Amino acid sequence: MEKIKVAKNAAGRRIDKFLAREFFSSTTRAEIVRDLKAGRILVNKKAVKSGYFLRELDEIEINFDFQKNLLAANPNVPIKIIFKDPQIIVIDKPAGIQVHPDAHEKEKTLVNGLVALFPEIKNVHDKTPGAEFRPGIVHRLDKNTSGVMVVARTAEILAELKRMFQEREVKKIYTALVHGKLKKSKDEIRKPIARSENYRKQTIAGKKTRTKIRPAITRYRVLHEFAKYSMVEAVPKTGRMHQIRVHFSFLGNPVVGDALYCPRYLKRERIVLPRHLLHAQKISFRLFGERFSFSSPLPADFSNFLQNID
Repeated sequence: MEKIKVAKNAAGRRIDKFLAREFFSSTTRAEIVRDLKAGRILVNKKAVKSGYFLRELDEIEINFDFQKNLLAANPNVPIKIIFKDPQIIVIDKPAGIQVHPDAHEKEKTLVNGLVALFPEIKNVHDKTPGAEFRPGIVHRLDKNTSGVMVVARTAEILAELKRMFQEREVKKIYTALVHGKLKKSKDEIRKPIARSENYRKQTIAGKKTRTKIRPAITRYRVLHEFAKYSMVEAVPKTGRMHQIRVHFSFLGNPVVGDALYCPRYLKRERIVLPRHLLHAQKISFRLFGERFSFSSPLPADFSNFLQNID
């Protein structure tokens, strides 16, 4: 348990923003909001909302362990390297492993394993809050999404790759198994995305959406149809959190095994899967004039499920 006494210069700040910047640089504000709602963070021994404005001498009580500004190297985290040179590291991320540390998981993430193998990347980050816990990380995959990821080895490469992602110069191709049959064998989904009001997940934005709305575009084509499922290739043209999962759920064809975006009537099928069947199959880009392209085969759990489909 950690106790923080609010100083005069912190009075008047929202508790979620204060903690995100000063004490939880390794996690997102959305996760802090969830901790506040769950009662894991108290003020003067009482639960408060994320919009609570701090007062001088308030006592914030954090009821879980965390270590501020510490990034541990962990050689026990499995890292499958596809390619490496002085500029980049390309890895094949397994499902079930988190990309970088947060307040709840500090030592068993992909980044912990990477800094054990490549200590030099520990200082490859910008000055944004929490960036020291994401060294070399240019893009992320959800914990339960597998596939290809690119990591920068120098500050120059990190900045250039981030620019390329922002300007859509990087092509990413995903393979997903979704429920049902799609109405079109090939299409482009153009639906803006916003945070749900509880910050736990994303939602298709509407006229009454209160959180920030961001444009989101996903192109797809159907690769194969089964009796109850469809194998699709998805190409996100924007990089919103959970974008592919949200877009296919909107179409009525959620990703198989997706516990967060699958509607209740499909959950009744009781598919026993430890993760959703979404795989980052290929990534390609041109870096300082040199063309790169990397791919990853479907992992065993994904392939085994396909082989056992009726």
